[in-house]
Amino acid sequence: MRKNKISFTVRYGETDQMGVVYHGNYAQYLELGRLSWLKDLDVSYKKMEETGVVLPVISLQINFKKSALYDDTLTVVTKLKKKPSVKIEFDYEIYNENDELLVTANTILAFLNKETKKPIKCPEYVLKKIDEFYDF
Repeated sequence: MRKNKISFTVRYGETDQMGVVYHGNYAQYLELGRLSWLKDLDVSYKKMEETGVVLPVISLQINFKKSALYDDTLTVVTKLKKKPSVKIEFDYEIYNENDELLVTANTILAFLNKETKKPIKCPEYVLKKIDEFYDF
């Protein structure tokens, strides 16, 4: 498993008066990609939080190539960039239904202890799942 894909339709409320997706919504689209990636890995973010691990975004870069529009079907392609340690990094591409590249993006998230908010290493069970699917 080198990449994950998730598709969805742009809702009217995600657009401006011209029917163009508001730029701030792309961060949520990337989150959908990450959650789908974790689900494919058979890792529950909810269970991770319940065990005291949170993953805040510490870096977000988005490059806009073309606008997404109301009612477009978008596909977010999510790729793990490298084996995680205290941080986990993803690259993304977002395409429309015509397979046109709309966005490239990158996020870095940090593994934190939920109570202390201090950085911790990636949980061992997550690393084991990654090792099952990746050759780092």
